[in-house]
Amino acid sequence: MAKVAIIGAGSVEFTRNILADLSSYRELDGQLHVALHDIDADRLGYAQRAAESIIARQRAGHTVSAHIDRREAFEGADFLINEIQVGGVASTYLDFDIPRTYGVHQTIGDTIGIGGIMRGLRTIPVMIEMANEMAMLCPDGLLLNYTNPMAMVPWGIYAGSEWPAERTIGVCHSVRDTHEFLAATVGIPEGDIRYVTAGFNHQCFVYTFENRHTGDDLYPALRARIDADPEGLGRRVRVEIFKQFGYFPTESSEHSSEYVPWFIHLDSQVEHFRVEIDEYLRRSDENIADWKDMKERLDAGQELDIDLNDELASQIVRAVETGVARDIYANVRNDELIDGLPADACVEVPSIADKNGVTPTRVGTLPPQTLALNRTFLNVVELTVSAVLEGRRDHVYQAALLDPNTAAHLTTAQTHAMVDELLAAHGDKIPEPIRRG
Repeated sequence: MAKVAIIGAGSVEFTRNILADLSSYRELDGQLHVALHDIDADRLGYAQRAAESIIARQRAGHTVSAHIDRREAFEGADFLINEIQVGGVASTYLDFDIPRTYGVHQTIGDTIGIGGIMRGLRTIPVMIEMANEMAMLCPDGLLLNYTNPMAMVPWGIYAGSEWPAERTIGVCHSVRDTHEFLAATVGIPEGDIRYVTAGFNHQCFVYTFENRHTGDDLYPALRARIDADPEGLGRRVRVEIFKQFGYFPTESSEHSSEYVPWFIHLDSQVEHFRVEIDEYLRRSDENIADWKDMKERLDAGQELDIDLNDELASQIVRAVETGVARDIYANVRNDELIDGLPADACVEVPSIADKNGVTPTRVGTLPPQTLALNRTFLNVVELTVSAVLEGRRDHVYQAALLDPNTAAHLTTAQTHAMVDELLAAHGDKIPEPIRRG
């Protein structure tokens, strides 16, 4: 029986999605033990109730246990699915509210920007600590990480822990969802299209977009579709980036606007490209409302809806356990997969999941213009990871100074002041050497 540990299981919607998928795979019936871990006992209890209900209703036969002590969940785990959010919603609000007083606006703020930097500072130390525990308790396990900032967290694990880099896999839907969007936009079934996409999580680009049967390049059809819809597709940030750089980016328009310095600080561009400022706060509020609704339904003895989501972590568990290969996109240690980027960098590339785990594919050389954009993101990522590993407060300032959105808004003195206020507000969730400076 394979053991699947879900870390941060109190994010009950996420736990429901994973278990709904795993319980739908008939070939795995009765073959999984799901160990739930969360630091919030109340949320953990509801997660266990939801998990047991979903498994029973789908007649999957899996067993469930719940653990406040994460080491119990880690012990002997074959798969560790991570979805923690260090500091929770309260820290997220600080990441948005304090920068806003300096005139810095954000949309998602979980991967890049000052919000991404702060989330990285809070999250990387916890993940390194957990990874070292995993190395002792489940050395043959496979870590499937959903937690953002994706490009920072695995890099911190590679460089700062005893956990094997090849057993750290970042999973995200952005590439898959972009491929689906492109297929729908040009009106061709997704299965008839060949894609090659690569880069950093939330900043990949689609380099091959062609008809699988004829070899025809589908970018001309995409450009024609955009030209025919100037007030729709033409007013999306990711489409504007495509126009300027020649390849379609994989992240949503609201999030893509944070990776470059041309949109958020200009009211005219926010309006024209319909940039959704503070979007992540709205999503956070919706998540809280969903949690309350789910809690009330369980307390009333009502069953929860079961929706299949084709989660990447579920796909990987299925592929490893059955040996049936699945093509996926994974975030892995670079190690020469993409030329011109550091070996320790966490990159997103085509991969194969099968009985051997997850095997990435070398992509090689990227076009210079998109590699240049990746490097601007890399600057922020690398300095934030270094700030944690070396206890360097100056690297936090430098990461913020090099962040495109922050730099478009603030002077150097204002950037320092904003960082100082954020570090003080987050308190002991920030590593002590960085707080001390």
